[in-house]
Amino acid sequence: MTPTSRTLARGPVWPLFVAVAFAAVALTALVLIENQKLLGAALAITAAVCFCAARFGGVAATEVAASENPWLLRGLLTLASLAVIFVLRDDNFGLLMLATVLIYATICLGLTVQMGYAGLTNFAAAAFAGTGGYTAAMLGQQGGLPDALVLVCGGLVAVFIGSLLILPVLRTRGHYGALTTMAFGVMFNVFLDANDFFGGPQGLKLPGINLFGWDFTNDIHIFGLVLSSYVNYVILTGILTALAMIFVGLLDRSWVGVWFDVVRLDETAASVFGLKIAYWKVLAFTLGNFLAGLMGAVYAKMTGFIAPANFTFGDSLVMVSIVILGGIGNRWGVLPAALIVVLLPEKLQFIQEYRLIFYAVLVIAILTMRPDGLVARRVRKLHTEASA
Repeated sequence: MTPTSRTLARGPVWPLFVAVAFAAVALTALVLIENQKLLGAALAITAAVCFCAARFGGVAATEVAASENPWLLRGLLTLASLAVIFVLRDDNFGLLMLATVLIYATICLGLTVQMGYAGLTNFAAAAFAGTGGYTAAMLGQQGGLPDALVLVCGGLVAVFIGSLLILPVLRTRGHYGALTTMAFGVMFNVFLDANDFFGGPQGLKLPGINLFGWDFTNDIHIFGLVLSSYVNYVILTGILTALAMIFVGLLDRSWVGVWFDVVRLDETAASVFGLKIAYWKVLAFTLGNFLAGLMGAVYAKMTGFIAPANFTFGDSLVMVSIVILGGIGNRWGVLPAALIVVLLPEKLQFIQEYRLIFYAVLVIAILTMRPDGLVARRVRKLHTEASA
């Protein structure tokens, strides 16, 4: 195939514009709308449009356009994100929820590396996030360290705590490995709840983030406009999510991603061909735990309070459900899944205790219609087309 024929074979880019614009409008509407009937109508319209797009090839066309125009996609996502932030500039609750969604999405990117790439089952993601949060709280009480270093220390401490689980994780597989991480998650929560040094069940307070002299607790004043202080956290979490997304994407497209696939699919065959199974499992476990600890520290700083109730085993199940609902092994799936799992129950407060039942039914319906998740993982291709 010649370069000219390749150019002619490229698909249209308009599906990319339509998809990004629709996502931005739908997200803004779902965050802003408080009226019950309007919210229900918005959810129904969004679900109908997504179903039609999947049914009649819109999703496939968007995926093709995105793969052929990666820089255009990044530019459109940046513009759409800035537009959403501008519209929600004085909505504290909406901005807080967006930042929380991005924090969950980034933690789930780490779970994607562990579960989707290397096949490691981790039911203690919330515990590792809590490790990062409590690290930020304890270092904040001591003072003297810049917050940029505090956030990184949150990730590093989570890696250190995770290293204590390396041996049982390496010696177990499948359900037994899941039970190991479940036990750690429960033990972590019970330990914090019974330990007064870490605040016990009452938790600890900690100050907001101050990066390089920029205080995140202050509102932003630009050209006469006043933006909520939570815009700082949305921008920070958005940048961290974007960096994590790029890193995980590069990891997946490299030979490291191939080795992870081999370990996940058949450990026996991989070991026969000389692959060091333990090395790649440790690498995946370390990378995922670092992201969890880092974002846990950001979450603690953003909310200004941390307690054992923020990082329960139920929260770990929520994170695992995000990975499964989005599509195991596809990093793009964690974004819409995190929106559904984190944002939707909060917006359905008007039906009180029934909102969790509605949410559970919705998740079951989605997985029934799309067993591979919202964004199914594509089959890896290890060859490139030869040019004529």
